[in-house]
Amino acid sequence: MTPQDYVQQKAAASGSSFYYAFLFLPPERRAAITAFYAFCREVDDVVDEVTDVGIAQTKLAWWRSEVAQAYAGEKNHPVMQALMPHTERFDIEARHLLAVIDGCQMDLEQNRYLDFANLQQYCHLVAGVVGEVAARIFGQTDHQTTAYAHRLGLAFQLTNIVRDVGEDAVRGRIYVPVNELQRFDVKAHELLKRGEAPGTDRADFERRFQALMRFQCERAMSTYAEALALLPETDRRSQKPGLMMASIYRTLLQEIATDPLLVLTRRVSLTPLRKFWLAWKVQALGRL
Repeated sequence: MTPQDYVQQKAAASGSSFYYAFLFLPPERRAAITAFYAFCREVDDVVDEVTDVGIAQTKLAWWRSEVAQAYAGEKNHPVMQALMPHTERFDIEARHLLAVIDGCQMDLEQNRYLDFANLQQYCHLVAGVVGEVAARIFGQTDHQTTAYAHRLGLAFQLTNIVRDVGEDAVRGRIYVPVNELQRFDVKAHELLKRGEAPGTDRADFERRFQALMRFQCERAMSTYAEALALLPETDRRSQKPGLMMASIYRTLLQEIATDPLLVLTRRVSLTPLRKFWLAWKVQALGRL
C-alpha cells in the first residue's frame, strides 16, 4: 500500500462529512487535504481508541517527534510521507500539526470545561487550526479568510459536541461548559448516566436536558452565520469545500434540534446519499 492509498483509506473509512467535500477538489488539492485529514484522524484516534492514558501520552509524544523529523526531512509514517510533498505549496507549517496534537493532549488531561471561553481554547486547537489549514489548501487568497476558517471550525466542533453528548458521556467526558449545565440545572452525574442515574426523575431530566441542548444548538447555528459573514467574496469560490461541509453539518444540527433527546442514545447522522446531495448543491449553485 502506498502512502497515498493509506491516507485515502483512512479518510474514506471515517465516514466523515468532510470526505464528501474533498471529492470535488482538483487532484493535487484533494491529495493534500486527504493527507492532512488522515493526520488529524491518526492523532484523534490515539485519544479515542487507547484506554491507557500513559500509552496515549507516549503515542502523542511519538507523533510530536514524527512531525519534527518529517519537517527535518525524515518521514517515517505513511501519513507524513503523503502530507509532506504538499506542505510548501499550501504553507502547512509544523506549528499547525503540533496544535492539533496539543488539542488531543487536552483530551487526556481534562474532561470538563468551566465556561465557554475555556471550551473555545480547546476548539481552537482541534478545529480552528484545522480550518485554517483547510482554507489554505482549498485556495485561500484573502488573509481575512483565516478568520472565517477559524469561526467555521468552531461551528463544526460545537456541532460535534452536540452530536456526541451521549458517546462522550460513556467515556466520562462532558464538553458542555459546567456553568451552562448549572444554568439549565443539569447535573454532571445525570448527564454521565444519560438520565438513568438512581433517583433521577426521567421526565424532569428530559425537560432540562432539552432546554440545555436547544441552547447549544442555537449557539452553534449562530456561529455558522457568523462564519459565513466573515468569508470575503473574493474567496467564496475557492472555499466551496468548506461551504459544502457547512451545509452538511448545519443540516445535521437542525435535525438534532428537532429532537435533542436522540443524542443520548445514538449517534445522529445523515445518509451518505444526503451528504453527497448537499455537497453537490453547493458545488452546482455556489451557495448553501
